[in-house]
Amino acid sequence: MIKLDLLYEDDAVLVVNKPPHLLTIADRFGNAENLHQQLEHRYGRVFVVHRLDRETSGVLCFARTEEAHRHLSLQFEHHAVDKFYLALVDGVVQESEGEIDKPIGPHPSIAGKMVVGPWGKPSLTFYRVLERFQHFTLVEALLKTGRTHQARVHLQSIGYPLVVDALYGRRPALYLSEIKGRAYKSGKFSGEERPLLERTALHAFRLRFEHPATGERVEFHADLPKDLKAVLQQLRKWS
Repeated sequence: MIKLDLLYEDDAVLVVNKPPHLLTIADRFGNAENLHQQLEHRYGRVFVVHRLDRETSGVLCFARTEEAHRHLSLQFEHHAVDKFYLALVDGVVQESEGEIDKPIGPHPSIAGKMVVGPWGKPSLTFYRVLERFQHFTLVEALLKTGRTHQARVHLQSIGYPLVVDALYGRRPALYLSEIKGRAYKSGKFSGEERPLLERTALHAFRLRFEHPATGERVEFHADLPKDLKAVLQQLRKWS
């Protein structure tokens, strides 16, 4: 059982910083270890309000009562929740900010994959550039809708897929040699190079919603996890 990184708790809500590689809830393949289960083990009954993909890290909100669950679920349904992500993408994004308003739906032939298409549901993402590197860009994405894989699909649709994304991107892992280029020299006895990052380069770093008990607009932040910090450190050093 992992150590919970609890950002906030009261009688109505729990806000947690989910680590990468941990499921939000049990999946259909029988993988049981998940964040929801661990919260219920500690707090009793807990209601799932929204989810993050297994490889995505960051802020997740859970409800502790049926009333809070209804209240929060309606906010998500009516797009009243602001979900901010940090995404490291392939390529140098030229526009300082932009809007991606493209419908997203299931891929017609690949199960589990989403795609931009006229049969999809309305989907809206705003983005702005935070930092440019030689071959990559750090982007802040604000998701106003909550479609499956929305940030990954939308950024890929404008030519800037996540720097690591086995489903929508150009590589399943990022290596230091790609960042250093000609400056990279592996150690004489180091053997095969280990990946610097081998999960989707996406982190939910801010979440803003109306507290279901007080009605106050509240906001929570989650620091970048170690793996993404390490990648950015190397990019700043070698770009």
